Amino acid sequence: MAVVTSELEVPSSVSAPKLFKAYLDFPNLAPKVEPDVFKAVEYIKGDGGVGTVQQATLTDGSTNKVTVDAIDHNNLSFTSTTIEGGEWMQNLESATYDVKFVPDATNKGSTYKVSSVYKCKDPAKFTQENAKLADEYTKKTFKAIEAYIIANPNTY
Repeated sequence: MAVVTSELEVPSSVSAPKLFKAYLDFPNLAPKVEPDVFKAVEYIKGDGGVGTVQQATLTDGSTNKVTVDAIDHNNLSFTSTTIEGGEWMQNLESATYDVKFVPDATNKGSTYKVSSVYKCKDPAKFTQENAKLADEYTKKTFKAIEAYIIANPNTY
């Protein structure tokens, strides 16, 4: 099995703790910030903690399932793995995301860091270019969450 990896870093004016709290609330937040993408996100096992399985229903009718593998409140980080999904997951065994929100020196802003590991069924069908496209989607979702927090500063 081949593995494709990618690294994404996005600076933000929003504090790391606020972003971390918002991402832990992803099932509630995603349909609000990207209604053109997410119809609903629900827990099918667990309550958001480690071991939880979330299912996202997208507006195109497809679904994906994500497990919560680790949450570190002290380091404002978590790990999740997409185990089932739409068309792009047909070429993957799984996609694991290590996410960390790093405070900047003033502790007012932060950097959103994502390390992605894609376990490919067929390396010819999921390449570094596909990983870059996935990073762009991840960045778009992050920017939508960031904009929501900026517009609603007392939410998180």
